[in-house]
Amino acid sequence: MNESGGLAGARKPVAFGDMRGWIEALRAAEELRVIDAEVDWDVELGTIYRMAQGKGDRPAFLFRNIKDYGAGARCREVFVGGQGAYSRLAMMFGLPPDTPIRDLVWICRTIFNERIPPVTVESGPVKENVLTGGDIDLLSFPVPKWNRLDGGRYVLTYAGCVTSDPDTGLHNVGIYRGMVGGKDAIPVLMWRAQHWGGHFTKYEARGEKMPVAFVLGWEPSLGFTAGAPVPRDISEYDVMGAIRGAPVELVPCETVPLMVPASAEIVIEGWIDPDPATFMEEGPYAEFTGYYATERTAKHTARVTCITHRDNPIFRGTVEGALPYSYAENAIMSSIQRSATAWNALERAGVPGVTDVFGMPIHAGVNMAVQIRQTYRGQAKQVASALWGDSSSHVRYKHVIVVDEDIDIHDYAAVDWALAWRVNAGEGDIVTFPATWGAGLDPSVRRRDADVHLFGTGKWHRVLIDATINLDYPPERDGRRYPPTVEPMEEDKRAALARWSALGLDDLN
Repeated sequence: MNESGGLAGARKPVAFGDMRGWIEALRAAEELRVIDAEVDWDVELGTIYRMAQGKGDRPAFLFRNIKDYGAGARCREVFVGGQGAYSRLAMMFGLPPDTPIRDLVWICRTIFNERIPPVTVESGPVKENVLTGGDIDLLSFPVPKWNRLDGGRYVLTYAGCVTSDPDTGLHNVGIYRGMVGGKDAIPVLMWRAQHWGGHFTKYEARGEKMPVAFVLGWEPSLGFTAGAPVPRDISEYDVMGAIRGAPVELVPCETVPLMVPASAEIVIEGWIDPDPATFMEEGPYAEFTGYYATERTAKHTARVTCITHRDNPIFRGTVEGALPYSYAENAIMSSIQRSATAWNALERAGVPGVTDVFGMPIHAGVNMAVQIRQTYRGQAKQVASALWGDSSSHVRYKHVIVVDEDIDIHDYAAVDWALAWRVNAGEGDIVTFPATWGAGLDPSVRRRDADVHLFGTGKWHRVLIDATINLDYPPERDGRRYPPTVEPMEEDKRAALARWSALGLDDLN
């Protein structure tokens, strides 16, 4: 790939058609593991998946035999992990599975600026079954209790949550959590700083309920864009079209004024009332931080008015939270999405010399490393200022680490080496930006500061770590500001490699 984004020309967009087309593509690529043994929806399924998902190098899983959901059940299968590996993100983009991570970030930068608008069709497979009134029962679907300490069974873990701006009609698709609160009730976690929270605030000011539709199971571009910080003036449906290279076919919902993919597996329609008397308790939940969000409080609740689904639908869900040995698929996706968005923010702000941007999946991009070609003093501070001033910083970029271009930001050891030997706290290399907006789910945040009902978001104290060579230091040592590293000289390496075979070291080349 070249710096002009030449990789984009090699991309071959793929419209998989629906989630079933995606599953078959994964099966053909040997990226799918089918589990035919009976698995309990109550904790066991989530535990198996969390233990098996690895660090972005394991297959997706299709569980086909869920306890209590055998022959005759409305829905019998659960699909997880579709985007839990970089190879599968590459497949989604129409690229070879071994595409380097940096190239995925670059493509993602471009995709967020491209649009193919959706089209409306009369009907589709998601309309094969329409449930209203007494036929509505969320637990007729195999909704897992994903984690032992969860407050209940979470139906919204990877659903595309569709809302629209009441002023413009522009649709938004996000990923937010929601628990089963009864046959037709889903208490959800909503922050005013989120995109759908902004929509809700407008409906609330009008004294109206907000219509919402939850899409469970479609092409991979839905989950990817729904979890990404797409600019608020762009509909995620437009970006999905750009990823797949074809318009998303949408159908109108039955009971709410919203549009959803015609070939989705399941769509849950409903309304969220601003009246606190309608709220239901929700939580705890195992969150993206890798810790439980332990509060159980009354939250906004979607009252379900209709469920449409395909014949023999497949339930789509996931577990949240990354641990050192287990990366959730949201963490894998976020490392690409958030890195691309951060890079675009730096470019919009006019920060020069940025050569790479990456936030590791272990923290889903909360720590952001930026590699620069340093040409002037204060460049690292400009990087942090640009990131923290961008709207995408809401729940990311808590810690910004800036390094020189000789440091591989995809290698933790390289970054750690720079932190050890290029950071001098007494020389202004550590800068704190206190009391800014941030993730209320962060367990390091004081409990009161995490009250999203009171404040609309959490509070973070952000930090810049400037791990670049300090340009305040006058050049010494033959014009260098720093001494040479212990890397062997090129001529010495060539001489050693010439003897490699004779030394019996070919296997170490």
